[in-house]
Amino acid sequence: MRGSSAACCAAPISVSSAKIACRNESLLFQFKILCPFASLTTTSIFTTTRPFLSLSRSQPDKAKQKQKLWEFNCATIPSSSTVANPSNDFIVVNFYRFVFINDPHEEVAKHLSFLKGLDIHGRIYVNEQGINAQYSGPSKDALAYVEWLREDFRFSDILVQISPALNGHAFPKLKLRYKPSLVQLEGGISHLPLLDPTMRATPLAPSEWRKRLKEVHDSNCVVLDVRNGYEWDIGHFHGAQRPDVDCFRSTSFGESDSEEAIASDPLANVDKEKTNILMYCTGGIRCDVYSTILRQRGFQNLYTLKGGVSHYLQNEGPVEWVGNLFVFDDRLSLPPSAYNPEDTTVPSSNPQGCKNNLFANCYICGSQVSELRHRNCANIDCNLLFL
Repeated sequence: MRGSSAACCAAPISVSSAKIACRNESLLFQFKILCPFASLTTTSIFTTTRPFLSLSRSQPDKAKQKQKLWEFNCATIPSSSTVANPSNDFIVVNFYRFVFINDPHEEVAKHLSFLKGLDIHGRIYVNEQGINAQYSGPSKDALAYVEWLREDFRFSDILVQISPALNGHAFPKLKLRYKPSLVQLEGGISHLPLLDPTMRATPLAPSEWRKRLKEVHDSNCVVLDVRNGYEWDIGHFHGAQRPDVDCFRSTSFGESDSEEAIASDPLANVDKEKTNILMYCTGGIRCDVYSTILRQRGFQNLYTLKGGVSHYLQNEGPVEWVGNLFVFDDRLSLPPSAYNPEDTTVPSSNPQGCKNNLFANCYICGSQVSELRHRNCANIDCNLLFL
């Protein structure tokens, strides 16, 4: 499942008519509203025989949500600072670290012991190569875990990203366990030299990344979006080609051999020794993993955005960025302002400013979307994320 079924089965929409289709061609239904409400909530329930769609009024208090978003400025926690606890608002925390863990099962037990009694939901995976965590909770509990983790010298300078969760938990439950691969990739990643920093791409600070992007058109450079196509659809950096990828597991940039694959591969015909490859993803871990693969394939000049897009938006604002940022939890997407509410920067290269959803079109009818947020097909045999 790419998105959260909980988020998608009760998501607000503002339409007077709509049509929903999925990969299962036998399932195609539409609904019409003669007198559109200010907001609608859809709830789809599928059985083995037929779909049911119910509509109900929903009046979300957008003013209160906006006020909460501005009251709690979720940002990057510097590795050298002490984490403050501004409120009990719910937040989402993301971090990862490639580091050798001699006994990952014992490490898992230690983390489970500390988290006992804390209100934490999310995915926390540990193995011999390190840790990868995304979780939600009240800020007091969520940040207490960060402080505890940083007491371990292996994680003392870990870069932590936080963002607001206005509706409470963004994950249904806590999954903290040993996992052979910290990210899912065809063939696994345990054989990759992830613990060797020289095999990974060179990290660029957000300010340096912004500078490089402005020079892309005047240099031998490729901006590589190491995400999925549906993530690009709601937000991306200017100059980045839409990835022809539905799941990171099947990513194959730089190894295309068929004529069709070469046409959609940004690295198909580049000079491996002279071309600068600027890689980015949401939080950085997919770039770190895939850059080791590209390094093994002979690509020399590899650079990645340190901390990913979320770190960039918090530090630089939406300059050179268009749209929202897709996230893998119940929220599904966040506007740039979620990472830095006080930033009022309007990108010069994007005259629409915050109304930058004009590039995104409905997957079904092709019209411009009114909200940069995916829907999740309620048919469990399809589960397609669509705008």
